[in-house]
Amino acid sequence: MGVSHITNRSEKPSERWSRRGILTVLGVVPAAVLTGCSGSAGAAESASSGGASATASVKAAKTPTVTVSPADGTKKADFSAPVTVTVTDGTFATVKVTGNDGSTLAGTFNAAKTKWTSTKNPYSGTKYTVAAQAQGGAAKTATFTTKSPGETFVGYFTPEANSTSGVGMPVSINFTHAVKDRAAVQKAITVTAEPAVEVVGHWFSDTRLDFRPETYWAAGTKITLSLRLKDVEGQDGVYGIQSKDVTFHIGREQISTVDLSSKEMVVKRDGKTLATYPVSGGNAQHTTWSGIMVISERFKQTRMESSTVGLGDEYDISDVPHAQRLTTSGTFVHGNYWASTSVFGNENTSHGCVGLHDAKGANNTSVAGYKFYDSSMLGDVVIVKNSGEKTVAADNGLNGWNLSWADWKAGSAV
Repeated sequence: MGVSHITNRSEKPSERWSRRGILTVLGVVPAAVLTGCSGSAGAAESASSGGASATASVKAAKTPTVTVSPADGTKKADFSAPVTVTVTDGTFATVKVTGNDGSTLAGTFNAAKTKWTSTKNPYSGTKYTVAAQAQGGAAKTATFTTKSPGETFVGYFTPEANSTSGVGMPVSINFTHAVKDRAAVQKAITVTAEPAVEVVGHWFSDTRLDFRPETYWAAGTKITLSLRLKDVEGQDGVYGIQSKDVTFHIGREQISTVDLSSKEMVVKRDGKTLATYPVSGGNAQHTTWSGIMVISERFKQTRMESSTVGLGDEYDISDVPHAQRLTTSGTFVHGNYWASTSVFGNENTSHGCVGLHDAKGANNTSVAGYKFYDSSMLGDVVIVKNSGEKTVAADNGLNGWNLSWADWKAGSAV
């Protein structure tokens, strides 16, 4: 009905226009009224804004939740996996993990700062406290204790910490348990030198790992052995327990060359001849090993029995003076008071050792045995040539210098 009324031609144009204007206004009025019923346009916007604020309030009401792995209160946590700390509905401000031994476990955040992962595994048998702080949230504290390993191993090393040795001294480590994962164990051990030089490890067996440079150490070198064996699994269920650094020093260079053809030993100190001594080596039935040997033990006096080296009851001397070990199998360079002075420099009469004229009691400072002993130290090099015997095995004593550098490096597991 409204439409017929609007388009009635009998109405004057002004009236038609006026009514349209009125209807136009009337058409707006209901909208205005409807709007007015809901409050106003501003009120509608306010309502919409109020809904967003409510949603934001819901979101703001969510508090960050922090989760630690291993879980809080764990008594026998695994130590072969890293520690992780995660947060939901938030991001991290700080995470700190501290052991009861005073150590701190370092770690890194992911890009979103919602997860922290330790860069290394926790140590065994250690109680850890985790302190995590999320942005805008309360601090989270958790504790856990890692289990202790069932079986363990250690590495006994040569030379002793803080000692001074000759230029031939390798770093030799003997393990108390056979190592199957040689790479894991070797990676946990580093040997560094000052001045710097490449140092490489060589496995002689599953219980022995030696380190040396290509050539003898330089005189005055400082060497640092770093053992990071704690919780390194040498073989299934057997873990290392050492985490320590030790240092030792290299003294002057002394290299002695024994020529059993001329029966003479020339001692050189820092490249210059220090002394020349007449000697007696192994006889035709008991030749002396040839090759490069390193002094590994020193005794002012010691007992030597032939039965200990497989020679029955041929000798038993209770007070051999100035004995210095060259091989594990029983080769020494030592003083000899029971042979005639004329033997030295003229005959090879021993059972395999290198002998120098000496006096009973080891206190006569004028004899060759005393002088050589007095001038020597652990790690000094003794080279034997023209003995009639093959080259000593590299693992028979500290004698890895008999291997070429290529062969030495081939024995590394890393």
